[in-house]
Amino acid sequence: MDRIAINDLTKDYGQGRGIFGVSFSVHKGECFGFLGPNGAGKSTTIRHLMGFSTPDKGYAAIDGVVTVKDRSKALENVGYLPGEISLPGALTGREFIKEQSELKGLSDYAFADWLTALFQLDTSLRCKDMSMGMKRKLTIVVAFMSDPDILVMDEPSSGLDPKMQEVFIELVKAEKKRGKTILMSSHIFSEIDSCCDRIAVIKDGKIVSIIDSDVIKHNEKKNYRLRFKNRKDYDAFANSQEGKSKAVDRDEKDLAMIVNVEDEDINTFLMSLKGLAIDDLSEIKLTLEDYFMSFYKEDRTFGGL
Repeated sequence: MDRIAINDLTKDYGQGRGIFGVSFSVHKGECFGFLGPNGAGKSTTIRHLMGFSTPDKGYAAIDGVVTVKDRSKALENVGYLPGEISLPGALTGREFIKEQSELKGLSDYAFADWLTALFQLDTSLRCKDMSMGMKRKLTIVVAFMSDPDILVMDEPSSGLDPKMQEVFIELVKAEKKRGKTILMSSHIFSEIDSCCDRIAVIKDGKIVSIIDSDVIKHNEKKNYRLRFKNRKDYDAFANSQEGKSKAVDRDEKDLAMIVNVEDEDINTFLMSLKGLAIDDLSEIKLTLEDYFMSFYKEDRTFGGL
């Protein structure tokens, strides 16, 4: 069952800015990662999902309700964590939590208090006096405290120190185990890699890939780094590769190469090395960052990455 559905969502701001034909869905109980650099279209997509903007084409829906048509109904069981934080400066953290609790119809502060302690949040401070990290902690508490079935988060750990980022990741993993449906946009690879079941990569306002995280973690194509002890064996191997192994990079000076091998051809690959003088053989693990960068390899700068 899809709790979140985004179909052909388009908003053209001109000069190549906006989102164009964005489509994906988030299944019940799934943590879906939305990965891209700053300016790629993540926040624009989420603003449309939350009903804050009207698309030129397409739609965004939560539990079958198009958010721009009936925002209050669509969001009644949604916790939202915005990327850009704007808080009422005169209120203390505790006063803000109380205000948001009343808006959500909450009377029990037990979970909010637990979250406050978990993130070491000083709720006695006025919002205007809080650091960016403290403001981020406050918005996390408010997003989670009503125990919603669906969580929509835009750059959720931005501004947190490394320790609190780990605390946040563990919280998301725990909520996923409880069956929550989570959409999390980020440019932080470790955050997406640790939590998400599927990942969409967005570039220039368009989805360029949607992939299961297990495909990356258990990739059927492996890369091996080889370094030979002499030129003769280096040339012999380069000229006699079998099966589906393929040298994707070579260093003639260092007598080294990187070979791409299908899982089914690993035995053939290893047999082809028999009798050759090998100085080093090691597997290069494919990471989410490697996969992501394959779509951005021609770019020299990557926004917030």
